[in-house]
Amino acid sequence: MNAPERLEIPSLQDRVSAAEWQMRVDLAACYRLVAAFGWSDLVFTHITARLPGPEHAFLINPYGMMFDEITASSLVRIDLHGNKLDDSSFPVNPAGFTIHSAIHEARDDAICVLHTHSLNGAAVAAQEAGVLPISQPSIFVLNSLAYHDYEGLALNADEKPRLVADFGDKSFLMLRNHGLLTVGRTVADAFLNMYLFEAACTVQVRAMAGGTPLRPVQQAIIANAMAQARQVTNAQYGSLAWPALLRKLERENPGYRT
Repeated sequence: MNAPERLEIPSLQDRVSAAEWQMRVDLAACYRLVAAFGWSDLVFTHITARLPGPEHAFLINPYGMMFDEITASSLVRIDLHGNKLDDSSFPVNPAGFTIHSAIHEARDDAICVLHTHSLNGAAVAAQEAGVLPISQPSIFVLNSLAYHDYEGLALNADEKPRLVADFGDKSFLMLRNHGLLTVGRTVADAFLNMYLFEAACTVQVRAMAGGTPLRPVQQAIIANAMAQARQVTNAQYGSLAWPALLRKLERENPGYRT
């Protein structure tokens, strides 16, 4: 059996603005971190980021690459309809951009949209009660959580208004019978939101498997969670953990910056 061909991806660093290159580096890192934490689904699902400027351009993964091999230069620039804006040799999945484009178009604060099909997230998405207030991660998620009912594969544009209406101004979206989605003003914020979302779901699945009654967190504690979070993070949120996450990548899976 012949060995698979090695992907040779020419660097775009000298061909794009400094702002675009930084966004490419951050997004490539996010893809690899999603893989490192076990949230990826082969080559499926997407993380998108809006580029600076008036062009309404976005970055998305090249369809067919594993998340742990994404690089800054391999990311594909597309428009709001999922069409490629550059002569990239990599394909994109316009259907996969349906959910993302709806949110990017409706939310100026949704610079990054991160969507997963993780097993624990999908398991809780299949539960009628959704996220339960039973863990520390859950109290942050519940402060800004919305739900959207499953309508099949996200191929139809007419689903977009319903999804946008359901999501509103929240940061966490549970796609019923499907998976999880988070947004952020930065790639780092969207990633940290997903870390909390995934942690809440993982704890819930394990706690429910124990077969004993669950002890809920008091509503007053949930209501005060965000104020406490701002105190702990000095309002830096995702950017506080991001440098450490990048150091983790440099140790375990470098190369995303190329």
